[in-house]
Amino acid sequence: MTTITETTHPGGFLVWEAFRDYTRETITVASGALDPGAVLGKITASGKYAAHDAAAVDGTETAVAVLWGKADATGGDVPAVALVRGPAIVNRHDLIFAGTPSEGEITAAHAALLAVGILVR
Repeated sequence: MTTITETTHPGGFLVWEAFRDYTRETITVASGALDPGAVLGKITASGKYAAHDAAAVDGTETAVAVLWGKADATGGDVPAVALVRGPAIVNRHDLIFAGTPSEGEITAAHAALLAVGILVR
């Protein structure tokens, strides 16, 4: 029998949001091939978004958004939709972090998302 595996899909991480026209925005992703649920940081110098990186010093060290759908910015900037503010609740098991962050870094990212109204459960 064939095994079928469900992959990530747009918004699959979302448990609840107040008003989609308020909580989501079109953003610019500056780098990387990212899947739905990727935790994002905002690059201070450009205002563009990239994968959250706790070790960075360019603004992406602070988690501020969650990518709604796929975004492939390996060839340059691309527009994408992201959950950028709450009130909203997301499933912690569906969030994607770049690299291998420690539990402390993940906890700090969850707290940073809460600061913009995105509760991680």
